[in-house]
Amino acid sequence: MTFLVAEDNRRMRESIIRFINGKIPDHHTFHEAADGAEAVALYHSVLPDYVVMDIEMEPMDGLTASKNILHSHPAAKIVILTSYDDARYRNAAAQAGVWAYVLKDHMNELIDLIASP
Repeated sequence: MTFLVAEDNRRMRESIIRFINGKIPDHHTFHEAADGAEAVALYHSVLPDYVVMDIEMEPMDGLTASKNILHSHPAAKIVILTSYDDARYRNAAAQAGVWAYVLKDHMNELIDLIASP
């Protein structure tokens, strides 16, 4: 599987990658983006199976990046992975068309999504 991990915190990006590798023992390819604009550019060049996207990033946030990706690739599987358990963010993510919204405190849900057919 190919993943694009878009997270402005380098240590968190590394933790997400280690977590996925530890829970799904397979060969995976990971691409990393430090903000939404970088994620959009990388998505178009690597066409990953999954995008794990943070919300709060500068200069382009994860919701705007998700909308941009989904505009060109409506079947993209984007998972918002955030610490914000906020109805406004959940609604905005749903309106953007993301595949799932997962809290960082519940990352096992991310694995359940990826591992299910």
